[in-house]
Amino acid sequence: MEPSKPDLAGVIPVEIARTLDGLFRERVRRSAAAVAYRDYDRSNGKWRDLTWAQMDERIAHWQSGLAREKLSPGDRVAIMLRNCPEWVTFEQAALRLQLVVVPLYTADRPENAAHILHDAGVKVLLLEEPAQWEAFAEVRDQITDLIRVVTIQGSEKKYSDDLVVALHDWLPDRKAAQPPAEPGEAQLSDRDQHQLATIIYTSGTSGRSKGVMLSHHNILTNAHSCLQVVRIRQDDLLLSFLPLSHTFERTGGYYVPMMRGATVAYARSVQQLQEDLLIIRPTILVSVPRIYERIYAAIRARLTEGSASSRKLFNLAVEIGYSRFEHQQHRGPWRMSHLLWPLLEQLVAKKVMEKLGGRLRESMSGGAALPKEVARVFIGLGLPILQGYGMTESSPVVSTNTVEDNVPASVGRPIPGVNVKLGEHNALLIQGSNVMMGYWNNPEATKGVLSADGWLNSGDIASIDEHGRITITGRLKEIIVMSTGEKVPPADMEAAILRDSLFEQVMLIGEGRSYLSALAVLNSRNWESLSGQYNLDPDWRRLSRDPKLEEILLERITRQTKAFPGYARIYRVMLAQEHWTVENGMLTPTMKLRRGRVLEHYKADVNWLYERH
Repeated sequence: MEPSKPDLAGVIPVEIARTLDGLFRERVRRSAAAVAYRDYDRSNGKWRDLTWAQMDERIAHWQSGLAREKLSPGDRVAIMLRNCPEWVTFEQAALRLQLVVVPLYTADRPENAAHILHDAGVKVLLLEEPAQWEAFAEVRDQITDLIRVVTIQGSEKKYSDDLVVALHDWLPDRKAAQPPAEPGEAQLSDRDQHQLATIIYTSGTSGRSKGVMLSHHNILTNAHSCLQVVRIRQDDLLLSFLPLSHTFERTGGYYVPMMRGATVAYARSVQQLQEDLLIIRPTILVSVPRIYERIYAAIRARLTEGSASSRKLFNLAVEIGYSRFEHQQHRGPWRMSHLLWPLLEQLVAKKVMEKLGGRLRESMSGGAALPKEVARVFIGLGLPILQGYGMTESSPVVSTNTVEDNVPASVGRPIPGVNVKLGEHNALLIQGSNVMMGYWNNPEATKGVLSADGWLNSGDIASIDEHGRITITGRLKEIIVMSTGEKVPPADMEAAILRDSLFEQVMLIGEGRSYLSALAVLNSRNWESLSGQYNLDPDWRRLSRDPKLEEILLERITRQTKAFPGYARIYRVMLAQEHWTVENGMLTPTMKLRRGRVLEHYKADVNWLYERH
């Protein structure tokens, strides 16, 4: 079924915007009094609205501050800040001065952030608070190009480092400051659309992170292509909680709404997301699978504690709801049971949707694979989750499902202007105006993924059906090659195991081995409630090598992975003693598993695991 195209009236064309700061200026010209951003003012404990015109005034003020640093076009400035209007203000001010913006994750480890600051030659760094700069103390000598560090929150004490200044001292007095000259139309049209706009560093799952160079044109064309397939309206309200340092949020949750004229509200934190969903009541959600998985796990936990009849009613609602979805997608017949939906919607679906604010019309998922069962539950309850695919190197969106053409097991068809094909080992190759300029200061790495004729090798293994839909089946670098010669993509099996709420985190092991094993972190609450029936210690960390617990875990793992080939059977399981986090270096800032680091950390345990069989 060919999807109908969204209404593009009111969308700012790429030719009019020309640059990312040009996009903002044009939005101000068209929608000066409309609400651009909503955020929580921590000084008075209230939510506030900022119009496009008010944001424009702030940007001009910050531009004056940046101009006093006497930077040259092309110089790099960095942002290490939570999502907030100040993030946008600093970035737009920098872009107006033709500076290159380098976003950093607030949760990143100091040594990795220091590597990025050094590699990119960053000259000005914007931070939330002085404590962030103090965290760089041990790696300070690695950051050699900085001339200024600005902190949003001021400090009463004298900074020991002359580089550091509080924002209120850095910004010029509004009365004394000379407003930046407004560029004329001729000046704006002279700007090179293909000029470098930002360097976004990859998450570094397999080594040092690389700086992806994206131009204004890369990002603008990608945002415009997204609006040709995803129905975002001018009256939509998005809740932004993925870090703006993540390319998916930067394009999908920042530039796309700006191009359309929609409003963005900034969540206070991921920890307060549930509360903010109820307060903001968004109509559009841009998220990674982990958020949906957490909500799904919470639903399952409540159902486990509830009555058998409530579980039966919930499962019936999902089953009939998903059957209706398949019928609406022209993949399944109409059934008499669909007549029960209005009742089930009132009794079950609406109650779940109210937890998400009650107004969600569409929800995007990207950054990693969404487990099929999670997609089935939410879609069955009436939330159209649209899974897509992309990567930082492609600005980032390559493909997406749409409301009319939604195949949850796939990542949809390529968006307009993006071409795909399969290369060696069925690697997905990507071509289009969204493909990066290359890696910063790394021509060898660029040659490794970008062909002379502009095809980007994603490194992901895929299949493409006769309708052009893409399905990602694995990652070339993550394929486990066993000593038997069998090749196992671990992601699908790990996702299957995680359907069991007893498992919090899991990683498949078996490279060069004759059989597969699993390294796991358990959900403490769920194990505690189960431990009594097995007469085992309620603290699973004290049972790391207990044969009885291993037998229990293997039985549960086998139940979840029975659909996989026989050679992919998991024979052993070992418990990790701590959760894998960004702080301990086991996860990237985008929450991807650093498999090599986890293996190295648990090397002795893994060797013991295979020696004992």
